[in-house]
Amino acid sequence: MDAAKYSTFEQLRDGRRFEIRSLRPQDGPDLVAAIKSVSAQSLFRRFFAVRREFTEKEIAFFVNIDFVNHVALIAALDEANPRAIIGGGRYVVVKPGTAELAFAVVDSYQGQGVGTALMRHLTSIARDAGVRELIAEVLAENTAMLKIFGSCGLPMTTRREADVVHVAIQLAK
Repeated sequence: MDAAKYSTFEQLRDGRRFEIRSLRPQDGPDLVAAIKSVSAQSLFRRFFAVRREFTEKEIAFFVNIDFVNHVALIAALDEANPRAIIGGGRYVVVKPGTAELAFAVVDSYQGQGVGTALMRHLTSIARDAGVRELIAEVLAENTAMLKIFGSCGLPMTTRREADVVHVAIQLAK
């Protein structure tokens, strides 16, 4: 599977189609626009801070993906013109066989299956790439994200430290 050319279609719970595909450098402006449309609470849950502005270096990190050690997928609403980014997920290899996983979904699309779909597709790509473990740090209040991880069907361990839950998901073949 070529993660850099990944593309598939899914359906929101309300029946609308959306595409899950690899993030491209030209998606930068749309990605920044999507981040700006997310609520302060969702931004805090994703970045552990409310940030609406990013440096050029940070934006470059988010959009210039090598699809080996850093894989990023976006969810784009199929009917929007141009296609609006409604969510995204990524993993970054932090040591051989282990990658850190992160997601964000635009508030008005939360609860529609976007995060679950991103999780499923990123897990598949990671497994094919030889990643054996996905890790994440999730705020304990972020029950939606913890539910997505908990319902992915893979062995998972959690460890709580103050307000943060450390998640480790095993990608058994």
